[in-house]
Amino acid sequence: MTDNRVSPAFIADERAMLDSWLDWHRETLAVKCAGLSEERLRERSVPPSSLSLLGLVRHMAHVERVWFRRVLNGEDVPFVYRRDDDYDADFNDVDTASAEEAFATWRAEVDVAREISAQTPLDAIGKQQRHGQDVSHRWILVHMIEEYARHNGHADLLRERLDGAVGE
Repeated sequence: MTDNRVSPAFIADERAMLDSWLDWHRETLAVKCAGLSEERLRERSVPPSSLSLLGLVRHMAHVERVWFRRVLNGEDVPFVYRRDDDYDADFNDVDTASAEEAFATWRAEVDVAREISAQTPLDAIGKQQRHGQDVSHRWILVHMIEEYARHNGHADLLRERLDGAVGE
């Protein structure tokens, strides 16, 4: 696996620390997917689970869009992969999904999220509530780190199952 991640600094201000940890986790997902064919990226973990590396990439594109564009920035953008009849289409609809498209969409959502985040103070309140409550930008960053960390654990297991590759 190619690993171009930049390790977060041990000492930094809060904003730099949050940004660097989020970027490290974003790149960890890319590392876990590196070098695999489209077919391998689509492979499910353990039936009946629909979890796959490609599904994780699609899911994280969805998550980036929801938290940064919809909740924090108040944009009325459509969901990326979710359908009215399948809330988990990001995971479920990978059998014919394009890895190239999924990675391009994910990278584009990450780029937009970075732009929005860079222009927004940590204490700013999102323009859209979540579950009937206001959400701060700081909370969103911490949540995104948690979201990636959890799913990167899934990616670790998926990758090891696919070809035996392990690593942080």
